[in-house]
Amino acid sequence: MKLDMEAVEEAAKHLYIQALKILPPDIKEGFQRLDATETDPTAKSILATMIQNIEVAEDTTNLLCQDTGIPIYNLEIGSGIDFDGHKLKEAIRKGCERATTEHPLRSSVVHPITRINEQTSCGIRVPVINIDFTDKDEVFEMEMIPKGSGSENGSYLKMCIPAEGVAGIKSFVVDKVIECGGRVCPPTIVGVGVGGTSDLCTKLAKKAGARALGSTCPDPEGAKLEKELSAAVNMLGIGPQGLGGDSTAFAVHVETAATHITMNPVAVNIMCHSARRARATFTPKGVEIGF
Repeated sequence: MKLDMEAVEEAAKHLYIQALKILPPDIKEGFQRLDATETDPTAKSILATMIQNIEVAEDTTNLLCQDTGIPIYNLEIGSGIDFDGHKLKEAIRKGCERATTEHPLRSSVVHPITRINEQTSCGIRVPVINIDFTDKDEVFEMEMIPKGSGSENGSYLKMCIPAEGVAGIKSFVVDKVIECGGRVCPPTIVGVGVGGTSDLCTKLAKKAGARALGSTCPDPEGAKLEKELSAAVNMLGIGPQGLGGDSTAFAVHVETAATHITMNPVAVNIMCHSARRARATFTPKGVEIGF
């Protein structure tokens, strides 16, 4: 299947706008679950306001949050896909720019030194484009995540030593959730990467944070760890917006990779309560938009 670059550009544009306005169904269900189990009156009131914000944004086609974030596009390329890599990147960048200028959206992207904003949500190496490959036949998937600064600032890496063991991993994650408190707009999804190299580990943490609620780590040890950490984090009493309560996180998600015998990297990357994402799936039958 040959990729239609005009269709890719349109999808890149549409996904950015959709992700900013419509929360995925699993996150909406996550809010309902937290609301049903929350025991603190103030926390229940804050959750009710968040749920109302979700409904108002969708009903009025307004943004869920004023922060349009750093645009991230995660690509999964199946077998039998014919494409020009450079043209693919350019199509995504153009779609991202068009979403910002034609909608219009507030651009949150600036040069790291001059702080100049081009008002396109683009810049040096932005949008971020991650590419992976899958064994799906004639399938191209594009996921869009607008990563807001409030939660992205809740990002940490520690190069643990093997002697620290699982206890060291748990302590680091819990300590960082406590350190973040309400700054990351809880309830959150806490993404945790374990293993690999320093750069791979941080990438895994972000991947974990963007996973759908209800999914589990494919590594049994990682799945066990995320269950234990989810329980621990929600015992901290941080609660929605850091004002107390049971609902500190929807979940803790973990992704793992093999690592070196003398080290054990651990990374944390947090998604705020507005855990936004959108997805386009290209097949020979056409383009399907979803989450």
